[in-house]
Amino acid sequence: MNKLHIFFYYWFPILIYCLLIFIQSSYPSIKSVPELPYIDKVLHFFAYALLGALFLRAFKTTRIKNKLKLVLILSVLLSSLYGISDEIHQYFVPYRDADLMDVLADMLGGIMGVYIYQAIARKISAG
Repeated sequence: MNKLHIFFYYWFPILIYCLLIFIQSSYPSIKSVPELPYIDKVLHFFAYALLGALFLRAFKTTRIKNKLKLVLILSVLLSSLYGISDEIHQYFVPYRDADLMDVLADMLGGIMGVYIYQAIARKISAG
């Protein structure tokens, strides 16, 4: 696989996904009816679980792919940092606010997404 193919197949989806998160965060929050308690935290969790898994998938194509701990940490760290940056961004969007509990949901989601992706990858490689 050449570098351009690797970029478009593994890294470009991360850029598109982060762009979609940014765009969605740029609009005033929508109040849904009926309001489900903590649904926004659940949505944050799953959104960042996917982002963590995408980062892990992409890092497994790099030179550090054999340094599993580093790849896992970087995947969680980058998905968490994007969650933090998203909350900072929302602070400046009218009718939105930054929420530390959203950051926690983002971080826990990133951890879970990385964990699940790695568990599935390990099970597949074991045969």
